[in-house]
Amino acid sequence: MKYAFYTLGCKVNQYETQAMEQWLSAAGHTVGSFEEPCDCYIVNTCTVTAVADKKNRNVIRRCRKLNPAAILGVCGCYAQLKPEEVAGLGVDVVAGSAGREDFLRMMDEAARTRQKQVRVDNALRRRSFELLPAGGLLGRTRAMLKVQDGCCNFCSYCIIPFARGPVRSLPLADAVAQATSLAQDGYREIVITGIEIASWGAEWHDGSTLGNLLQAILAAIPETRVRLGSLEPRIIDEALCRRLRGFANLCPQFHLSLQSGCDTVLKRMNRRYDTARYLESVRLLRQYFPGCAITTDLIVAFPGETEAEFAKTLDFIRQCDFAAMHIFPYSRRPGTKADTMPGQHGNAVKQARAAQAGAVADDMTRRYLQSLVGTTQPVLFEQDADGYSTGHAPNAVRVYLPTGGLHNEIRPVRITALFRDGVLAEATDLPLSPAAKP
Repeated sequence: MKYAFYTLGCKVNQYETQAMEQWLSAAGHTVGSFEEPCDCYIVNTCTVTAVADKKNRNVIRRCRKLNPAAILGVCGCYAQLKPEEVAGLGVDVVAGSAGREDFLRMMDEAARTRQKQVRVDNALRRRSFELLPAGGLLGRTRAMLKVQDGCCNFCSYCIIPFARGPVRSLPLADAVAQATSLAQDGYREIVITGIEIASWGAEWHDGSTLGNLLQAILAAIPETRVRLGSLEPRIIDEALCRRLRGFANLCPQFHLSLQSGCDTVLKRMNRRYDTARYLESVRLLRQYFPGCAITTDLIVAFPGETEAEFAKTLDFIRQCDFAAMHIFPYSRRPGTKADTMPGQHGNAVKQARAAQAGAVADDMTRRYLQSLVGTTQPVLFEQDADGYSTGHAPNAVRVYLPTGGLHNEIRPVRITALFRDGVLAEATDLPLSPAAKP
């Protein structure tokens, strides 16, 4: 049978989709494009915001229209929390955010019997890490490596702990083995991902830390780039920075979750740090990784956020001088503490504050990109489009080179100008540094 996937949401979802693609291919099925007629469609959903929920529903309806006779399966966080709602959209198989192999068996059974199935567990009772195959289909340049699942932080705005359950971690030996296998398979970059990777190993209570894991992976695959997923500022200390700075294959891009630049708002959000601690993390990263790109997430118009608190946030993000930001208007999530907080803002306030923060973020991004002009960057090229080879520098900046045929190659290029959503480059004959060698 021919399957097609549509994946919404985070890198964890992308990883889990890649695992399902591998299982299906190994079983003799074909994985095709979502835009072409297929026997089965799978939608891997997200539920981090109300906008995400709407996108899920739109994709599901679109999928049903593409091929009314196809078997339609939906999994992921939205399906985990709202299985009956999903089933009501004409879906044949509904599963949650775990049990991916069982989900594929349900899809196979539905294809044979044409009987609908809804099977979702209680995420809060999960205690073991679901081991999935890393990597994905041939032809891709980077692979996700999921090392952690779940979250126990219970930030007041976030529904994800209810969709993913408590912290579960991939054992270190398994993580190293998967990373080594991915490197041997030809992937030039591995992205370490999870729901909250800073909590890796916390459930074992044996002193295991993310630093232990990263050191082992980086040492095992010195010729392969390693990029980190989102980090909590509380884990960035001098000991961790000293531990990691000697690894040339660590990509100098750090996504450091912020959410607000005002201490009173951070407290209402139940975040586990204040602005002083966050700024210290930024200082340490720039001290030990000069020129690194620090990126972040920001929520604006959180319940009760005053104009004065929002102004403090704008001042703080300018102080941090981020390379890039993801800005989200606060989205109410039923079942969270923030959903019942007083001082809920209307859409006009949300959009206005998002625009203000976005303007500051755009200015910071332009300055960061401009600082790269004239530098030489080792770029991993991923695809050809519109007469350009495009790829990413170690700092995650998108690079455009006016040539083609460089798929999955790392080439040094000289940055010449800002261009589209990244920078324009020219070829250079300069040799690659040891850190950039393929």
